[in-house]
Amino acid sequence: MAEHKSYDAKDIQVLEGLDAVRLRPGMYIGTTGPKGLHHLIWELVDNAIDEAANGYCDRIIVSLNADGSVTVEDNGRGIPVDIHPTLKISAVEVVYTKLHAGGKFNNENYAYSGGLHGVGASVVNALSKWLVVEVCRGGKKYSMRFETITKNGKVHGGVPVAPLTEVGKAIKSGTKVTYLADDTIFETVEYEHETILKKLRELAFLNKGVEIVFIDNRKNIEESQRCVTFKYEGGIVDFVKFMNESKTVLYDKPIYIEGERNGIKVAVAIEHTDSYTDNVFSYVNNIPTTEGGTHEVGLRSALTRVFNDLARKTGALKDKDANYIGDDFKEGLTAVLIVKMKNVQFEGQTKTKLGNPEAKNAVEGVISDGLVEYFSSNKTGKILSQILSKAEGAAKVREAARKAKEITRQKNALDGAPLVGKLASCTGKNVENNELFIVEGNSAGGTAKQARDRFFQAVLPLRGKPLNVEKKRIDQVLQNEEFRTIITALNAGIGEDFNLANLKYHKVIILADADQDGAHIRAILLTFFYRYMRELITEGHVYIGMPPLYKVYKKDVEEYVYSDNELDAAIERVGKGYGIQRYKGLGEMSNDQLWDTTLNPDARSLIRVSIEDAAEAEKMITVLMGDNIDARKAYITENADFNKVDNFKPTAAGK
Repeated sequence: MAEHKSYDAKDIQVLEGLDAVRLRPGMYIGTTGPKGLHHLIWELVDNAIDEAANGYCDRIIVSLNADGSVTVEDNGRGIPVDIHPTLKISAVEVVYTKLHAGGKFNNENYAYSGGLHGVGASVVNALSKWLVVEVCRGGKKYSMRFETITKNGKVHGGVPVAPLTEVGKAIKSGTKVTYLADDTIFETVEYEHETILKKLRELAFLNKGVEIVFIDNRKNIEESQRCVTFKYEGGIVDFVKFMNESKTVLYDKPIYIEGERNGIKVAVAIEHTDSYTDNVFSYVNNIPTTEGGTHEVGLRSALTRVFNDLARKTGALKDKDANYIGDDFKEGLTAVLIVKMKNVQFEGQTKTKLGNPEAKNAVEGVISDGLVEYFSSNKTGKILSQILSKAEGAAKVREAARKAKEITRQKNALDGAPLVGKLASCTGKNVENNELFIVEGNSAGGTAKQARDRFFQAVLPLRGKPLNVEKKRIDQVLQNEEFRTIITALNAGIGEDFNLANLKYHKVIILADADQDGAHIRAILLTFFYRYMRELITEGHVYIGMPPLYKVYKKDVEEYVYSDNELDAAIERVGKGYGIQRYKGLGEMSNDQLWDTTLNPDARSLIRVSIEDAAEAEKMITVLMGDNIDARKAYITENADFNKVDNFKPTAAGK
């Protein structure tokens, strides 16, 4: 028993102001890693986007400044500057120092808003070393500065230096916020140029006609990338075209439908390609709903009902034929669905799944009416025939896949044939502790089987390079022996039959050599998981194992190095008389070396695979793994380092 200590009212700690945010930042921004750092930008950008979504703003500027600070500026109405009737301080100070304070809790000032909890601006302030707000409103310009200070040995964030002050005249209205993230809070304060660029481009697509400017004034940024402007008059139609740039489309112009039902605004752009997978990107008040929700159900219902009716009407389906199912019309579909509504109800804390039941009816009604009107024109007959022909082919493939799955299930039930001589399973029964290593080749597989901890680590060697599923139908995927083996080992099904509850291994770790073939195998496996077991990735079960590239050693000293950038530092630590061994493959490592560097949970490095941006992930997979050679060449030309020279020379210890 612990020693008894007094526990009285005096022991109850009350965190005042923004202290709670600094004490538990993860509660407000998710993490203090790179994702949380960028979340600060999105909080301020979301405020500007809400102004744009409600018709008050048409230009937003995001700047990364040379001193490490960030500026977000808009030409909206400007934050109110008058004195709050209850708190007796300016509205600007309220917004930046009080949690759960803002103008979005009712629908009077913002009919549609992504920021619902009133914590965004104040959280940014709390986690910054300093923050300056400039407001232009009513012909006047105002400014207020906040800083993190230390008082009586305690650190307090977001403290006002002085009240809001009028500093001049203003011709236009708007808000400009500049802040410097606190490096004592975040693991890194280095912003990623590409991450911000892609997010701002997506927001520009979703907000038709709004100009979003990204300025990066940091060192080592190419001149062509210092200022990038996004503005799309076509909105989500341009978004669909952008997503399909590397694909073969069945019709040139995406179908666009918009309307309003019961106060819910709906817009969708759809276009079919010759691919075998579908991609629906949905948003509610500019928030990406990566897990779907009731609005996506409404879209699916509308497509299924209207296209089946049109198939009957045109004779594509005869009286004796069964209706097509929703997946038949979704094959090859790229769709962007946006919904703007009040009183949004998201399922869970991550705002990734819409729960409002009224959204289904609104989306289904608007899109059904729009599709009927669109295809009532004689000019759209060819497009309809292409969509119905695509659905017919999908239905045939679906039936073939059903038979292939049934055969696979029967074989697995009888003798587990795909796993014979391949999977070295683990003995542990706790799925949450179990790990499956998918290893390249029998040589590496043999070493991994010997090196692993048999209680919780299983090993599945691949005997050959699997199919590139991006170019194959699901029935062809199911006929591939390597993929059948993976499906059987995981025990969670595939495609619409995938069920995470049946997963046998909590961690699925891809362990491939650090060379071109290994990288290709990783890409193929990740594409397979993304296309047919996406929940495996979104729920955080897929990892990349990181075997070392080098061993630097002398006498009784050895250090493993996992990247070229770390090599010089490791050599310096080992000191004179060092030797270097470079590992070309896992098979070159001994059992002990593989355990010490790659399999041992206490020492290894794993990269968890995640999808931060579904639209960007989709486009990247299409470019890298699809049929468009020109798009792949362009990407490689733009991103590859053709000037890199391999200067490695093996040395022996003592030389």
